[in-house]
Amino acid sequence: MTNPIYLDYAASTPVDPRVAQIMGDHMTMAGVFGNPASRSHVYGWQAEEAVEEARVQVASALGADPREIVWTSGATESNNLAIKGVAYKSSRRHIVTSSIEHKAVLDCCGYLEQQGFEVTYLAPDEFGRISPVSVEAALREDTLLVSIMHVNNELGTISDIASIAKLCRNRGVLSHTDGAQSFGKLPTDIKDLGVDLMSISAHKIYGPKGMGALYVRKNEGLRLAEQIHGGGHEMGMRSGTLATHQIVGLAAASNLMQSEMAQEHAKYTALHQRFLSHLEQIPEHRVNSHPTDGLPQIINVGFAGVDGETLMLALNGLAVSSGSACTSASVEPSHVLRGVGLADDIAHASLRFSFGRFTQTSDVDAAGEQIAQVVGRLRAR
Repeated sequence: MTNPIYLDYAASTPVDPRVAQIMGDHMTMAGVFGNPASRSHVYGWQAEEAVEEARVQVASALGADPREIVWTSGATESNNLAIKGVAYKSSRRHIVTSSIEHKAVLDCCGYLEQQGFEVTYLAPDEFGRISPVSVEAALREDTLLVSIMHVNNELGTISDIASIAKLCRNRGVLSHTDGAQSFGKLPTDIKDLGVDLMSISAHKIYGPKGMGALYVRKNEGLRLAEQIHGGGHEMGMRSGTLATHQIVGLAAASNLMQSEMAQEHAKYTALHQRFLSHLEQIPEHRVNSHPTDGLPQIINVGFAGVDGETLMLALNGLAVSSGSACTSASVEPSHVLRGVGLADDIAHASLRFSFGRFTQTSDVDAAGEQIAQVVGRLRAR
């Protein structure tokens, strides 16, 4: 049986073979496999050196100081460490976020509400952008943190995080962004972006699952209450034996994304336009993603008159999603699509298509043809 065409890169990317090779060199007896915290022998020294070299590489990709990079198990843990970490260190009790954040942010905020914090959930515009004006209007004297994602994971829409971070800094408020979908895909100089905290993930950029990092601005003296206790690793912010092979995998993946970013952006832009040309042949479709302010590799589309789950099952030659992979078990419409004002019927009838490094023009053509055929057949019923 032929595997379906993979168009769900926003959910997860395969590990690039070049990254896998480097990871393999840090897993076996013939490679660098030791515990980076074992400082009494050469195996530990080699592992520690590999970890710190990787820290320099990831920091370089962000324009950050290596001491500002804290290793985590992924963006979910990074979000938890950022939000709860600052909350447990402050007397301020107000947080600002948006209604369309990833569940890793929304659930953290919901938990803190149970602990007595107040949270303001900002509404996006019709494409999922959060305006700096709405952020500024929500700030209060007791506001501790603003957490707004850089690129929305379901729509691909980009928010103006630099302007948001600047107004937060002017008001003495911390800023955090979930950069899982933007890191490695948008040129990012953390000093220009201006945030105090940024979450990143390896498996969104052709690195391994279970690996991520949190950028923590150092020159502000920012400290986080650790969420995982155990040995004081990672400058006292995240305990646990460091997974050397995962860490070098994230570093290798970030290096490749940086070196190939311009070339890949041009490719995705071309694929985006080609895919849209196929969609134009399908009556009554709605592109939910922003026409210009978004990643070209993510397109969210609604098809009037069909059910999204039925459509997704009927598209058995394609691997796509009806929303975030982290909420795919839910039968409710996407909270993101509801959040941008879509009615339940079109939200239910929307799918996310996302391209990646291994997507070919022929894949997009085959997908466009299959979508047109299946949507037509379902509507005819």
